[in-house]
Amino acid sequence: MSKNGQVTHELNYVTANRFYVEMESNITASFSECSGLGVTIKKETYFEGGVNDQQRIILGQAEFSDVTLKRGITDDFVFWDWVANILGDDKKERRNVNILLFNQAGETMQCWTLVAAVPIGWKAPSLQANSNTVAIEELTLAYEGLKIVKSEGGGATKLQSGRHKSGFFL
Repeated sequence: MSKNGQVTHELNYVTANRFYVEMESNITASFSECSGLGVTIKKETYFEGGVNDQQRIILGQAEFSDVTLKRGITDDFVFWDWVANILGDDKKERRNVNILLFNQAGETMQCWTLVAAVPIGWKAPSLQANSNTVAIEELTLAYEGLKIVKSEGGGATKLQSGRHKSGFFL
């Protein structure tokens, strides 16, 4: 399986079902779905007078899309507690959230860090008397920045000391 500490090609492929979510370097939960992760860079197009075969592209600010996490209901209220804090007086409580993707050998292949994430939505599961499906809750997060690395997690993702716990620069 391993040659000189290197994972062989057979174990190095990645499937979309091997991921975990960490908040402040603690594996918080296994989720059944993570969607919406992405960034769009705004652009403005300018046309120069007399230059009819080209256009100028000026790049603007990055806009990060909201991330939705879905998981089966458990007796763990970590997400609801976070949302409840936001609904209460602590509207600044932001956390770094890692989404870790693993290969078949169990090694972290990519880690997406949502910098200064804050919950902006939570949905309780749909309940039906004639259904036998798993009750799924949803948490939607907005975030101020995105970092992508091959392997991270396990303590390297706390809000930096140069930032207030709200995520804003001091």
